[in-house]
Amino acid sequence: MGFGITELLTIHLAAEHPQVVPISLFIVILCLCLIIGHLLEENRWVNESITAILVGAVSGTVILLISKGKSSHILVFDEELFFIYLLPPIIFNAGFQVKKKKFFHNFLTIMSFGVIGVFISTFIISFGSWWLFSKLGFKGLSARDYLAIGTIFSSTDTVCTLQILHQDETPLLYSLVFGEGVVNDATSVVLFNAVQKIHFESLNGWTALQVFGNFLYLFSTSTILGIAVGLITSFVLKTLYFGRHSTTRELAIMVLMAYLSYMLAELFSLSGILTVFFCGVLMSHYASYNVTESSRITSRHVFAMMSFIAETFIFLYVGTDALDLTKWKTSSLSVGGTLGVSSVITLLVSLGRAAFVFPLSVLTNFMNRHTERSETITFKHQVIIWWAGLMRGAVSIALAFKQFTYSGVTLDPVNAAMVTNTIVVVLFTTMVFGFLTKPLVNYLLPHDASHNTGNSDKRTEPGSPREDATLPLLSFDESASTNFNRAKDSISLLMEQPVYTIHRYWRKFDDTYMRPIFGGPRRENQPEC
Repeated sequence: MGFGITELLTIHLAAEHPQVVPISLFIVILCLCLIIGHLLEENRWVNESITAILVGAVSGTVILLISKGKSSHILVFDEELFFIYLLPPIIFNAGFQVKKKKFFHNFLTIMSFGVIGVFISTFIISFGSWWLFSKLGFKGLSARDYLAIGTIFSSTDTVCTLQILHQDETPLLYSLVFGEGVVNDATSVVLFNAVQKIHFESLNGWTALQVFGNFLYLFSTSTILGIAVGLITSFVLKTLYFGRHSTTRELAIMVLMAYLSYMLAELFSLSGILTVFFCGVLMSHYASYNVTESSRITSRHVFAMMSFIAETFIFLYVGTDALDLTKWKTSSLSVGGTLGVSSVITLLVSLGRAAFVFPLSVLTNFMNRHTERSETITFKHQVIIWWAGLMRGAVSIALAFKQFTYSGVTLDPVNAAMVTNTIVVVLFTTMVFGFLTKPLVNYLLPHDASHNTGNSDKRTEPGSPREDATLPLLSFDESASTNFNRAKDSISLLMEQPVYTIHRYWRKFDDTYMRPIFGGPRRENQPEC
């Protein structure tokens, strides 16, 4: 049997470098996905995530036909690859690009959605799965599995909504959706890791407290580590000023230190997501002002590009993995059973999200009633926040593979069923809910109305004159009675307007002590960020 030059070359490459052909093919498909996404940029219904999934599904179908039904994969999924190489640039870019003024001004609201909300959602999904799965004939999961399922499906993917919302027109809404999405992913992963440490053979009344204690430990230490690495990087760049000789070095330092923060967190068994996120926030706040203007612009584009490629890569894989016949054949559920379990999970996700979005929004509006802010979280905003968190994405896929597979492979029918259900839920929520997101947002927030809402948020907070922001917290040049009266007024303001007061005093502390050491412009010269 004769071979042409192309066939011989392919056989030779496959023999000498077995990964060259699949990696090259995946890169070609990735480029094709970017081109198609560009052509569909103005489409009302399709976004980047949906485009990547569709291209992945079509590619998987073609490969399935070529391989005569043996496999739809180009590459084998490895959760370690995801957590070490793909996730860090996505989360770091989220922290680096975040509008810090809005993020920290709404910090308590974002944290309540992203932390308390995950606990509520995890409880509802875990309990609901335990109660309903058995009624559908799906059995064999352990208590750890049910808790893991709660954390897996509490992780949101807000990319679809963020591609439609505009920071300038709806700053409050964008800040809440964006901030909650990042904190939610971090909390879900931290809680997932805390669940893995539970000793179910010796459960007692202290188990819940132990889980909560492990969560607080992971959350706090990971945050502190990210802040520390960000501050060290900022101090080094400010002190040594690499830009005198090479702008390449200062950009390399930022990239390497960001990745080092994630790897240190993983080394100490902490949450790399939280660490690299807060490292990104600190680098954006301080370090980016200690480099040259060209490096500052380049860094933003480089980090955004790395994040974009990683996200597209993940959704492409989800599209191809949906056609993995091995998992479907191994699964203990029929197609009808899979659809039933997936429908239950989707329903629980919707209920779990509604259980905290609407009550916490009401609580937030109540807490901010004395701030005289013209913008509150309206019911329409609450609906969009609820809808934005219904979609499941990369983190859910990675956690499911980590819980129910070994290097992307499982021979257990129950575990295979959970992997296929996760893929179905991610595909359904991303495709169906993603298709409906843009018309829903446009219906609830017409352009003119949302534009006016955004402008109303830009008015100055009452009682916040610019000169107050530059005053130190306490002054040794003033009398004790003056300092005492200032502290008394501050405590009264804190009781009435907690969010605004904390933000105001952080600005004072930042301008007086932090920026002179770690870099950044003075407040009066700083553009809104």
